[in-house]
Amino acid sequence: MADVVVSGDGTVRVSGAAEPGSDFTRAVLDVAGATLSWPDVTALGVPDAEIHDVSRAQQWLWAVYGENVATAVHTADGARVVAEETELARVAARLALGYWAARWWPASQLDGIPALAPELLGLELAALTHQCQQLFDDVLDQPDDLVAELIEEHEAAIEPLVQWWRAARLEPVERVLRLVDAAADAVGLDSEPLRRLRSALDDPGTSADLGSLFAPQSDFALAAGDSGATGRVVARGTAVNDWRRYPPGFVDAAEDAVTWIARATGARRRIEVNAVAGHLSPAVPLAADVRIGDGPANRVPLAKHDDLWTGQAEIAVTANSRIDVGVLLPGFDPGPGEDTRAERDTIRDFARERLAAADPFLAEIVAASGD
Repeated sequence: MADVVVSGDGTVRVSGAAEPGSDFTRAVLDVAGATLSWPDVTALGVPDAEIHDVSRAQQWLWAVYGENVATAVHTADGARVVAEETELARVAARLALGYWAARWWPASQLDGIPALAPELLGLELAALTHQCQQLFDDVLDQPDDLVAELIEEHEAAIEPLVQWWRAARLEPVERVLRLVDAAADAVGLDSEPLRRLRSALDDPGTSADLGSLFAPQSDFALAAGDSGATGRVVARGTAVNDWRRYPPGFVDAAEDAVTWIARATGARRRIEVNAVAGHLSPAVPLAADVRIGDGPANRVPLAKHDDLWTGQAEIAVTANSRIDVGVLLPGFDPGPGEDTRAERDTIRDFARERLAAADPFLAEIVAASGD
């Protein structure tokens, strides 16, 4: 069932029973005239919708929800009606899941959750977007309609993907390749990798095995113990590793990836912050917010050294102080939210399940293989 609710400003909402959780538990798509959302990414089904332009949304309403919901929205008749789980709704949910994975996948060396190859995920997102073109129109307010951009950004992965298909003859690989070819043709793209793709689809040939095709993630040699700094340890602890405060891949997603130590040298006190680095090597620096008791946050710059982000600052602290530390990217950070440890654990479990799922993304197949 779905509730169709018409608000005073003309916005129409279609919603099911699920309550939304934190940002990283939701999947979202911006489509023609509306935003589709799945409140629980671990249980995708019929999406919720917030429709701000009903006339534009009519092109996909019936195909996503079925006749009952489409009629209720068209007549602006608030009602509880039966929503169907259509084929377009199913593919849209997979596209939203792919965008969720690009943003929130909890890659962690500490937790044993491998990162997803962005080039493979990007090409599959292009393929899925092509399948979902009924959701989009020509108005430039839909940031998830990125077929051309995704193919152009990740076209270097087309050749190794073709070699994988030649070697393994996996149906999901062929499906993505054919959809990428169709998508490129639909948006008028032409390049040497795309021409080679079209030729390979006509004549598959043979090639090498999967292990030689995609560069593995670099091995980590994680630092253990203290940094070698001097001074008496006053206190130490583990910070809340809030994924919302920095871009994906900057910091290892494990719950215990961010730690701090308070040291005393004579009358001086300082805080040292360490965060295990993620699989990316960003050019922009991170920082840490250090708050003592109810006092203001102290901003501590962090620098990347090998596999760690590290930083320190002189801050008055005692053994009895309440110390809160959080890692963030200045300018990206929405600010600290509620502690959502249970939700983060749920997402970690979900990622592990995805690596053994029956309907994996190509990037999940490669990640699970260890290659």
